[in-house]
Amino acid sequence: MHYFHYKKNTLFCEEVSLAHIAEHVKTPCYVYSQATIERHFKAFQKSFQNSPHLVCYSVKANSNISILKLLAKLEAGFDIVSGGELFRVIKSGGDPKKVVFSGVGKKDEEIRYALQKNILCFNVESSQELDAINTLARKLRKKAPVSLRVNPNINPKTHPYIATGLKENKFGIPIREAIDLYKHHKNYTHIHFTGLDCHIGSQMLSLSPILETIKELKKIILKIKSFGLSLEHINLGGGLGIPYTHEEPPSPQQYITSALKELKDLKLKLLIEPGRAIVGNAGILLTKVLYTKNMPQKNFVIVDGAMNDLIRPTLYGAYQDIWPVQRSLASLGMTSVDIVGPICESGDFLGKNRKLIPLHPGDCLAIMSAGAYGFSMSSNYNSRPRAAEVLVSGGKFKICRRRESFEDLIRGETL
Repeated sequence: MHYFHYKKNTLFCEEVSLAHIAEHVKTPCYVYSQATIERHFKAFQKSFQNSPHLVCYSVKANSNISILKLLAKLEAGFDIVSGGELFRVIKSGGDPKKVVFSGVGKKDEEIRYALQKNILCFNVESSQELDAINTLARKLRKKAPVSLRVNPNINPKTHPYIATGLKENKFGIPIREAIDLYKHHKNYTHIHFTGLDCHIGSQMLSLSPILETIKELKKIILKIKSFGLSLEHINLGGGLGIPYTHEEPPSPQQYITSALKELKDLKLKLLIEPGRAIVGNAGILLTKVLYTKNMPQKNFVIVDGAMNDLIRPTLYGAYQDIWPVQRSLASLGMTSVDIVGPICESGDFLGKNRKLIPLHPGDCLAIMSAGAYGFSMSSNYNSRPRAAEVLVSGGKFKICRRRESFEDLIRGETL
C-alpha cells in the first residue's frame, strides 16, 4: 500500500501534486511519502503484538537522515553495514543501543567507533573478524556483543545478485564452523555472545525459504545451549519482498506470525532487518522527458533521469512501473517505447518496451517503487550531480537533500 494516486488525471504523492514538485524542485528528483513509510513500519511493529522484538531498519536501503529521523521517532532499531551508516543513525537521533552492525568487511576504525558508541550487536561474518573484534574490545577494556551470522546454504529464490545465503556467497559462516566458534566461546575473553544471525537474501516472495532457515537455526541453537551458552536473541535479517508490478509477497503479519510460531519454544527476542519492505514503495524517481526519438527498430523516450540516478534496471534487469504524471492524453492510444537517459551507455535505461501514452518534451514520468536502493546506490557517473530528495507529509513537502551543484562534483579534488 502506498500514497501515490491520481486526482483528476494528475499524479499526487499524498496531497501534493508531483507536477508541482517538478516545477519547484526540478528533475530528476526522488519523492518519498512519509505516510507510506510510517504505515509500513507500523505493519511490522504491530504484527509482533507482545512478543519481545526489535525491528532494525536496514539503512542501506535508503539512508537519508530525514527518513532515519522519522523511523527513530517510531522507536526503530537500525541495521548498518558501515561506520558511515552508524554516523548517519546517530546524527538523525537514532539510539546506538538499537543498532546491529552487519557486513563482511568491517575495518578496525569502524569496529572501534561502534564499540565506543555501545551498539547492540556485531553480526560477525568470519573467524578472523571475531578475532579482530576481540582484540579491539580488549584494548578498549570492553566486552563486544556478538552474534555470529551463519550461512545455511538455502536458496532464497531471488535474483542471484541479492542472494546471500548460498554456499557460493561471500556472506556468513558455514554452520559447522560457527558451531565450533560458539563451542570455544571461552577463548574469546572480550566477546559476549548474545545471539545468532542469518540473512539469506533480498526481495523474497515466498515464506518457505525463511521457514526452512528458521528450522536450521533452531538446530544450531540447541547445539549452542549444550555448550553452556544462553543467547538473548535470534536475528532473521531482512529480505521480505515488495510488489514492483504484479508480485504478491507475504505481508509483514504473515511473515512475523509464521516466524514466531516456529520460534515459540526458544523464548528468544526476535530481531528482523527490513529495508525495502518499509521504503521501497514509499518513493518514486520523478523525471522529465527531454526528447522523443523514433528509430527503425525502436521508439525511445529520452528523459533527464539516468542509470546514475537509478541503477537497478541496468544492474539487475529490474522492472519498475512507470506512470505518467499527467494521464489526460490516454484516449490518444498507447505506444511501446524504451525510457532511456542521457548517459553514454547502451545500458542506460529505466524501462524497456513500455506501453505508455504518447509523450512529448516537458512531460514528467514517475518511476515507481524507487524508495529503496535508488538514491542510496546513485553516483556521479558522467559527472552528473546527484538528484534532490523530497519528503512529503500530507499537503506539504520539504527538500530533504538539495540537488548537487557542479561545485559539489569537484569538492575534495585538487589541481
